Amino acid sequence: MDRAARAGFAARGVLYLLIGFIALRVAFHEDGGKQADRSGALAEIAGKPFGSVLLWALGIATAGMALWRLSEAAFGASGPDGHKARKRLFSACRAVFYGFVAYSVLAFAAHQGGGGGGGGGNSSDRQSRDFTAKALEMPAGRWLVGAVGIGVIVAGAWILIRAVRRKFRKHLKTAQMGPRVRRTVDVLGVCGGVARGVLFGTIGVFALIAAVRFDPDKAKGIDDTLRSFTQTSAGPWLLVVIAVGLVAFSGFSFASARYRKT
Repeated sequence: MDRAARAGFAARGVLYLLIGFIALRVAFHEDGGKQADRSGALAEIAGKPFGSVLLWALGIATAGMALWRLSEAAFGASGPDGHKARKRLFSACRAVFYGFVAYSVLAFAAHQGGGGGGGGGNSSDRQSRDFTAKALEMPAGRWLVGAVGIGVIVAGAWILIRAVRRKFRKHLKTAQMGPRVRRTVDVLGVCGGVARGVLFGTIGVFALIAAVRFDPDKAKGIDDTLRSFTQTSAGPWLLVVIAVGLVAFSGFSFASARYRKT
Protein backbone atom coordinates (compact mmCIF):
# COMPACT_ATOMS: atom_id res chain seq x y z
CA MET A 1 0.00 0.00 0.00
CA ASP A 2 2.92 2.32 0.71
CA ARG A 3 4.32 1.87 -2.79
CA ALA A 4 0.85 2.10 -4.32
CA ALA A 5 0.24 5.41 -2.55
CA ARG A 6 3.58 6.89 -3.63
CA ALA A 7 3.04 5.82 -7.24
CA GLY A 8 -0.41 7.41 -7.07
CA PHE A 9 0.95 10.73 -5.82
CA ALA A 10 3.52 10.71 -8.64
CA ALA A 11 0.75 10.01 -11.19
CA ARG A 12 -1.32 12.88 -9.76
CA GLY A 13 1.72 15.12 -10.14
CA VAL A 14 2.07 14.20 -13.81
CA LEU A 15 -1.59 14.97 -14.54
CA TYR A 16 -1.57 18.34 -12.78
CA LEU A 17 1.73 19.27 -14.38
CA LEU A 18 0.30 18.72 -17.86
CA ILE A 19 -3.01 20.43 -17.04
CA GLY A 20 -1.11 23.42 -15.70
CA PHE A 21 1.08 23.69 -18.79
CA ILE A 22 -1.92 23.37 -21.13
CA ALA A 23 -3.70 26.07 -19.11
CA LEU A 24 -0.68 28.34 -19.55
CA ARG A 25 -0.85 27.77 -23.30
CA VAL A 26 -4.57 28.56 -23.22
CA ALA A 27 -3.80 31.86 -21.50
CA PHE A 28 -1.49 32.82 -24.35
CA HIS A 29 -3.69 31.29 -27.09
CA GLU A 30 -1.12 28.59 -27.87
CA ASP A 31 -3.07 25.53 -26.70
CA GLY A 32 -3.57 24.09 -30.19
CA GLY A 33 -7.14 23.10 -29.36
CA LYS A 34 -6.15 20.81 -26.46
CA GLN A 35 -8.43 20.58 -23.43
CA ALA A 36 -6.97 21.92 -20.19
CA ASP A 37 -8.21 18.93 -18.20
CA ARG A 38 -7.47 15.25 -17.69
CA SER A 39 -8.45 14.27 -21.24
CA GLY A 40 -6.11 16.93 -22.63
CA ALA A 41 -3.30 15.74 -20.38
CA LEU A 42 -3.81 12.15 -21.53
CA ALA A 43 -3.86 13.21 -25.17
CA GLU A 44 -0.58 15.06 -24.55
CA ILE A 45 1.00 11.87 -23.19
CA ALA A 46 -0.43 9.73 -25.99
CA GLY A 47 1.34 11.88 -28.56
CA LYS A 48 4.77 11.20 -27.07
CA PRO A 49 7.14 8.28 -27.78
CA PHE A 50 6.05 5.22 -25.77
CA GLY A 51 2.87 7.18 -24.96
CA SER A 52 0.74 4.04 -24.70
CA VAL A 53 3.12 2.50 -22.15
CA LEU A 54 3.13 5.73 -20.15
CA LEU A 55 -0.68 5.84 -20.16
CA TRP A 56 -0.94 2.29 -18.80
CA ALA A 57 1.65 3.07 -16.12
CA LEU A 58 -0.24 6.22 -15.17
CA GLY A 59 -3.55 4.36 -14.96
CA ILE A 60 -2.09 1.56 -12.82
CA ALA A 61 -0.41 4.09 -10.52
CA THR A 62 -3.69 5.99 -10.09
CA ALA A 63 -5.44 2.70 -9.32
CA GLY A 64 -2.80 2.23 -6.63
CA MET A 65 -3.86 5.53 -5.09
CA ALA A 66 -7.49 4.36 -5.09
CA LEU A 67 -6.53 1.08 -3.39
CA TRP A 68 -4.51 2.94 -0.74
CA ARG A 69 -7.45 5.24 0.03
CA LEU A 70 -9.72 2.20 0.17
CA SER A 71 -7.37 0.56 2.68
CA GLU A 72 -7.54 3.72 4.79
CA ALA A 73 -11.33 3.55 4.72
CA ALA A 74 -11.25 -0.11 5.78
CA PHE A 75 -8.41 -0.11 8.32
CA GLY A 76 -7.87 3.54 9.22
CA ALA A 77 -5.37 6.14 8.05
CA SER A 78 -2.01 7.00 9.58
CA GLY A 79 -2.03 9.38 12.53
CA PRO A 80 -3.67 9.36 15.97
CA ASP A 81 -7.17 10.13 14.61
CA GLY A 82 -6.94 7.97 11.50
CA HIS A 83 -9.50 5.47 12.78
CA LYS A 84 -12.27 8.03 13.29
CA ALA A 85 -15.42 7.52 11.23
CA ARG A 86 -15.08 10.96 9.61
CA LYS A 87 -11.54 10.20 8.39
CA ARG A 88 -12.63 6.82 7.04
CA LEU A 89 -15.54 8.41 5.19
CA PHE A 90 -13.23 10.97 3.57
CA SER A 91 -10.88 8.15 2.54
CA ALA A 92 -13.79 6.21 1.04
CA CYS A 93 -14.88 9.26 -0.99
CA ARG A 94 -11.33 9.74 -2.22
CA ALA A 95 -11.11 6.05 -3.13
CA VAL A 96 -14.21 6.43 -5.31
CA PHE A 97 -12.81 9.57 -6.92
CA TYR A 98 -9.42 8.06 -7.72
CA GLY A 99 -11.10 4.86 -8.85
CA PHE A 100 -13.03 6.89 -11.41
CA VAL A 101 -9.84 8.68 -12.49
CA ALA A 102 -7.99 5.37 -12.83
CA TYR A 103 -10.84 3.91 -14.88
CA SER A 104 -10.84 6.90 -17.24
CA VAL A 105 -7.06 6.75 -17.71
CA LEU A 106 -7.06 2.99 -18.33
CA ALA A 107 -10.03 3.30 -20.71
CA PHE A 108 -8.14 5.98 -22.62
CA ALA A 109 -5.03 3.76 -22.73
CA ALA A 110 -7.06 0.78 -23.97
CA HIS A 111 -8.67 2.92 -26.67
CA GLN A 112 -5.25 4.15 -27.80
CA GLY A 113 -3.93 0.61 -27.86
CA GLY A 114 -6.90 -0.43 -29.98
CA GLY A 115 -5.98 2.11 -32.63
CA GLY A 116 -8.46 4.77 -31.52
CA GLY A 117 -7.84 8.41 -32.03
CA GLY A 118 -8.14 9.50 -28.43
CA GLY A 119 -11.89 9.53 -28.22
CA GLY A 120 -11.74 7.24 -25.24
CA GLY A 121 -11.64 10.22 -22.90
CA ASN A 122 -14.55 12.65 -22.85
CA SER A 123 -13.67 16.17 -21.81
CA SER A 124 -14.60 17.32 -18.34
CA ASP A 125 -16.87 19.95 -19.90
CA ARG A 126 -18.93 17.36 -21.76
CA GLN A 127 -19.11 15.13 -18.70
CA SER A 128 -20.32 18.03 -16.55
CA ARG A 129 -23.00 19.03 -19.03
CA ASP A 130 -24.17 15.43 -19.54
CA PHE A 131 -24.37 14.77 -15.80
CA THR A 132 -26.21 18.04 -15.19
CA ALA A 133 -28.67 17.42 -18.02
CA LYS A 134 -29.52 13.93 -16.73
CA ALA A 135 -29.79 15.14 -13.15
CA LEU A 136 -32.12 18.00 -14.09
CA GLU A 137 -34.49 15.50 -15.74
CA MET A 138 -34.93 13.66 -12.43
CA PRO A 139 -37.56 14.55 -9.83
CA ALA A 140 -36.11 17.34 -7.68
CA GLY A 141 -33.17 17.36 -10.11
CA ARG A 142 -32.66 21.09 -9.71
CA TRP A 143 -32.19 20.61 -5.97
CA LEU A 144 -29.79 17.73 -6.57
CA VAL A 145 -27.61 19.77 -8.93
CA GLY A 146 -27.75 22.71 -6.55
CA ALA A 147 -26.68 20.50 -3.65
CA VAL A 148 -23.77 19.12 -5.69
CA GLY A 149 -22.75 22.67 -6.60
CA ILE A 150 -22.81 23.78 -2.97
CA GLY A 151 -20.87 20.66 -2.00
CA VAL A 152 -18.14 21.40 -4.55
CA ILE A 153 -17.97 25.03 -3.39
CA VAL A 154 -17.56 23.88 0.21
CA ALA A 155 -14.90 21.36 -0.87
CA GLY A 156 -13.02 24.10 -2.72
CA ALA A 157 -13.14 26.38 0.32
CA TRP A 158 -11.98 23.47 2.53
CA ILE A 159 -9.03 22.76 0.23
CA LEU A 160 -8.07 26.44 0.14
CA ILE A 161 -8.31 26.98 3.92
CA ARG A 162 -6.35 23.83 4.71
CA ALA A 163 -3.64 24.91 2.28
CA VAL A 164 -3.37 28.41 3.77
CA ARG A 165 -3.22 26.93 7.29
CA ARG A 166 -0.59 24.42 6.10
CA LYS A 167 -2.59 21.46 7.41
CA PHE A 168 -0.73 19.27 4.92
CA ARG A 169 2.36 19.37 7.13
CA LYS A 170 0.96 16.80 9.56
CA HIS A 171 0.79 14.24 6.74
CA LEU A 172 4.43 14.71 5.70
CA LYS A 173 7.69 13.40 7.14
CA THR A 174 9.00 16.91 7.77
CA ALA A 175 11.77 15.60 10.03
CA GLN A 176 13.39 14.04 6.96
CA MET A 177 13.42 17.37 5.10
CA GLY A 178 16.16 19.96 5.21
CA PRO A 179 15.18 23.59 5.89
CA ARG A 180 15.28 24.51 2.20
CA VAL A 181 13.19 21.51 1.14
CA ARG A 182 10.69 22.22 3.92
CA ARG A 183 10.26 25.82 2.78
CA THR A 184 9.91 24.75 -0.84
CA VAL A 185 7.27 22.15 0.00
CA ASP A 186 5.41 24.75 2.07
CA VAL A 187 5.31 27.17 -0.88
CA LEU A 188 4.21 24.43 -3.29
CA GLY A 189 1.54 23.16 -0.89
CA VAL A 190 0.07 26.60 -0.18
CA CYS A 191 0.13 27.88 -3.78
CA GLY A 192 -1.09 24.59 -5.20
CA GLY A 193 -3.84 24.18 -2.63
CA VAL A 194 -5.12 27.72 -3.11
CA ALA A 195 -5.22 27.27 -6.91
CA ARG A 196 -7.10 23.95 -6.58
CA GLY A 197 -9.49 25.46 -4.07
CA VAL A 198 -10.30 28.38 -6.36
CA LEU A 199 -10.71 26.05 -9.35
CA PHE A 200 -13.06 23.62 -7.60
CA GLY A 201 -14.99 26.42 -5.93
CA THR A 202 -15.58 28.07 -9.30
CA ILE A 203 -16.74 24.77 -10.82
CA GLY A 204 -19.23 24.54 -7.97
CA VAL A 205 -20.48 28.08 -8.64
CA PHE A 206 -21.17 27.19 -12.28
CA ALA A 207 -23.07 24.05 -11.18
CA LEU A 208 -25.15 26.17 -8.81
CA ILE A 209 -25.91 28.62 -11.64
CA ALA A 210 -26.99 25.70 -13.84
CA ALA A 211 -29.39 24.57 -11.12
CA VAL A 212 -30.86 28.04 -10.56
CA ARG A 213 -31.34 28.69 -14.28
CA PHE A 214 -32.32 25.08 -15.06
CA ASP A 215 -29.75 25.10 -17.87
CA PRO A 216 -27.18 22.26 -18.13
CA ASP A 217 -25.07 24.35 -20.52
CA LYS A 218 -24.18 26.63 -17.61
CA ALA A 219 -22.30 23.77 -15.93
CA LYS A 220 -18.60 23.74 -16.70
CA GLY A 221 -15.80 21.25 -16.36
CA ILE A 222 -12.16 22.02 -15.62
CA ASP A 223 -11.33 23.22 -19.14
CA ASP A 224 -14.23 25.66 -19.51
CA THR A 225 -13.75 26.89 -15.95
CA LEU A 226 -10.08 27.63 -16.57
CA ARG A 227 -10.95 29.43 -19.79
CA SER A 228 -13.56 31.50 -17.95
CA PHE A 229 -10.77 33.06 -15.88
CA THR A 230 -9.56 34.82 -19.03
CA GLN A 231 -12.93 36.62 -19.28
CA THR A 232 -12.44 38.56 -16.03
CA SER A 233 -11.12 42.10 -15.80
CA ALA A 234 -7.66 40.63 -15.13
CA GLY A 235 -7.66 39.15 -18.62
CA PRO A 236 -5.44 36.10 -19.16
CA TRP A 237 -3.29 36.87 -16.13
CA LEU A 238 -5.73 35.35 -13.64
CA LEU A 239 -5.55 32.11 -15.61
CA VAL A 240 -1.75 32.37 -15.60
CA VAL A 241 -1.80 32.60 -11.79
CA ILE A 242 -4.14 29.61 -11.48
CA ALA A 243 -2.10 27.60 -14.00
CA VAL A 244 1.14 28.31 -12.12
CA GLY A 245 -0.66 27.21 -8.96
CA LEU A 246 -1.64 23.91 -10.59
CA VAL A 247 1.98 23.36 -11.62
CA ALA A 248 2.94 24.10 -8.00
CA PHE A 249 0.45 21.47 -6.84
CA SER A 250 2.12 19.07 -9.23
CA GLY A 251 5.41 19.73 -7.45
CA PHE A 252 3.71 19.22 -4.10
CA SER A 253 2.35 15.88 -5.34
CA PHE A 254 5.86 14.76 -6.30
CA ALA A 255 7.07 15.82 -2.85
CA SER A 256 4.21 13.81 -1.32
CA ALA A 257 5.37 10.78 -3.29
CA ARG A 258 8.65 11.08 -1.38
CA TYR A 259 7.66 12.35 2.06
CA ARG A 260 4.01 11.39 2.64
CA LYS A 261 3.19 9.39 5.76
CA THR A 262 1.31 6.30 4.67
